Amino acid sequence: MNLADVVQATWPPARAFDMGPFTLRDGAGGGKRVSAASVNARFTDADLDAAEGAMRDMAQSPLFAIWPDGGDFGLDAALAQRGYDIVDPVVGYGAGTQDILRRDTEISHTYPHWPPLAITREVWAAAGIGPARLDVMARAPGPKTAILVRHGDQPAGVCFVAIAGDHAMIHALEVLPDHRRNGLAQKLITRAALWASSFGAAHLSLVVTRANAPARALYARMGMAEMGQYHYRAAGALLQNGHV
Repeated sequence: MNLADVVQATWPPARAFDMGPFTLRDGAGGGKRVSAASVNARFTDADLDAAEGAMRDMAQSPLFAIWPDGGDFGLDAALAQRGYDIVDPVVGYGAGTQDILRRDTEISHTYPHWPPLAITREVWAAAGIGPARLDVMARAPGPKTAILVRHGDQPAGVCFVAIAGDHAMIHALEVLPDHRRNGLAQKLITRAALWASSFGAAHLSLVVTRANAPARALYARMGMAEMGQYHYRAAGALLQNGHV
């Protein structure tokens, strides 16, 4: 599976449907990743007009995901000509689950569970991840889990992990500000690899904004390599909140 397929299988929209050469997504308020349209074939200006109109009919601002690795059929340039801004360039990182586990990171005080405990939901809420994104997690069809990490006997960080085929992907990884720089993100990733491996997943990946240099440095130190990239094009101002 390529990066786009893993993202879409493990973080699904409320609804996806084809309109000519475009796939449109109803995100139901779950953020850019589940709301962005993508292109599958060559298109005309009329096709693009229709896609923009359909998104507005769904009460969504026109938003497109550009996946260079799969070919964008000239969509990026066409949107630039229409005044669309680039939003949140994203990088995917991945590694084999066993490669991560061989690094032998200590994973005490990490707790996989599903459905999310109230305290897990509270940590996500403090990081700006509310009910609409929890609904995205609930829609993921394969094996899935939330993971909570505690630090100093306090809830300190969380992530969501879902599996598609033999690929697992981490989403919504958050460590509360007062608990950062204590290796907790590394613990969460390693625990995610252990959990995913128990379900037969050979690969673990995640996505992060290109601007998040500290997180990218951590993933590289853990042996995760870049496995693809994408960015959004948005019509007008769109909040860049880091939740890709």
